[in-house]
Amino acid sequence: MSDMIHEIKKRRTFAIISHPDAGKTTLTEKFLLYGGVINQAGSVKGKATAKHAVSDWMDIEKERGISVTSSVLQFEYEDRCINILDTPGHQDFSEDTYRTLMAADSAVMVIDASKGVEAQTRKLFKVCAMRHIPVFTFINKMDREALDTFELLDQIEKELGIPTCPINWPIGSGKHFIGVYDRDEGEIDLFSDTMKGTRMGNVEKISLEDPEAESYMDQDQYEQLQEEIELLDGASAEFDQELVDHGELSPVFFGSALMNFGVETFLQHFLKMTSTPLPRVSDHGVIDPMKQEDFSAFVFKIQANMNKAHRDRIAFMRICTGEFDAGMDAFHVQGGKKVRLSQPQQMMASDRKMIEKAYAGDIIGIFDPGIFSIGDTLTTAEEKYAYEGIPTFAPEHFARVRQVNTMKRKQFLKGVNQIAQEGAIQIFQEYNTGMEEIIVGVVGVLQFDVLKYRLKNEYNVDIILENLPYEHIRWILNDNIDLAAINGTSDMKKIKDLKGRPLLLFVNSWSVGMTLDRNEGLELSEFGNA
Repeated sequence: MSDMIHEIKKRRTFAIISHPDAGKTTLTEKFLLYGGVINQAGSVKGKATAKHAVSDWMDIEKERGISVTSSVLQFEYEDRCINILDTPGHQDFSEDTYRTLMAADSAVMVIDASKGVEAQTRKLFKVCAMRHIPVFTFINKMDREALDTFELLDQIEKELGIPTCPINWPIGSGKHFIGVYDRDEGEIDLFSDTMKGTRMGNVEKISLEDPEAESYMDQDQYEQLQEEIELLDGASAEFDQELVDHGELSPVFFGSALMNFGVETFLQHFLKMTSTPLPRVSDHGVIDPMKQEDFSAFVFKIQANMNKAHRDRIAFMRICTGEFDAGMDAFHVQGGKKVRLSQPQQMMASDRKMIEKAYAGDIIGIFDPGIFSIGDTLTTAEEKYAYEGIPTFAPEHFARVRQVNTMKRKQFLKGVNQIAQEGAIQIFQEYNTGMEEIIVGVVGVLQFDVLKYRLKNEYNVDIILENLPYEHIRWILNDNIDLAAINGTSDMKKIKDLKGRPLLLFVNSWSVGMTLDRNEGLELSEFGNA
């Protein structure tokens, strides 16, 4: 038990969230440099000849230079075992990010210093706030012209409703970026852009009290820094670990991920301020990894065809308690039977490493023969329990989907079903036509492109998508409802999901209220459960 607890205490599991282009993938790469996982940082975007970021593995991601699925990356650093969940920044893939946040114990929010808090950051932050996830802020791209630092902090506090505590403070930005002032140490970390793709070279530090400190900046900068430090000491929130733990105070750091400046400082502070794997809520109360010896985990993501050669499905699980051994049996709570957890692996984007052991806090991929769903619980505990379900977010765009070649019906159905089980799309059928008419619902329209691309490349099926005008979907909460008897509006459509649950689609939001008025006792919900 003591060995297991020691291993669990080493674990830190966090998600990286940001608006697209804030530099999240570049920051992830630099972490991996410090963990010795990669030797040289690649370029995330651009030309076909450029190296692609290790956390982007799907072909369409490489072509477009965006992340559309979450990657799981693990590395060791200073006797800590770190699991990074790298999430898509693009809002059309936000549902994947929401689910990934369920598997994390804290979040690192990356903000572009020249743009401040952007729409997607706001949305993702709300999910963190809802779950009281500790949030750490890295304000990136200080080597470019940036907004006023106080204005940036003000934006975070106003937009996200959380006080901030700057751990360090930038001196200038863009061409005039000199480095950051470490508030605790009273030292300046001097900026050098020579470290770009490597972890070599030490950050040069100089005490602010040192007479030489003035020689690194002009008189105006020196005086401005002195004023800002005084202002900060008087006005900013003091660091309070308890508030950070409850997601009520965000420590803030400044740097440049591309230039590899401020990244290691951030990583070191972050590891001191984050906690060991957290307890999780189940239908039998809170399950604490420090008190529960039995193995337990929940599925938060399913990914088909990660390896073109194998055409397999991987269920990603967050281990919540205990120790995992390769090939062990566990009880699949939702399936109601014992299953063997075979071919366990950890990912470095598309590269896999077969593993023998893993512990609470770790993320592992298990071969899925088609039995797991998002939100499922696995445990070896005598008394069975299920972890809280992961909500299904309501799609906002709908299209009728047909295959071009009717002879490929089998591949077509297999493809849409497998991609739907990953949670990237939701598929529905007309309530009285069976699978003849398939309707696809997505959170963001870019998901339609991904569906088209993946069906063509992974299942050799061409499809035609016909956009539908519906924007609002409601799950019916009443048991044994007769869909045919529902008296709706002219813009309403009756459908069923894959589990046969009845749903309603509407073009206009006011039609929802009208339908409720016309059908006494009818109960509708914006959320389904995975």
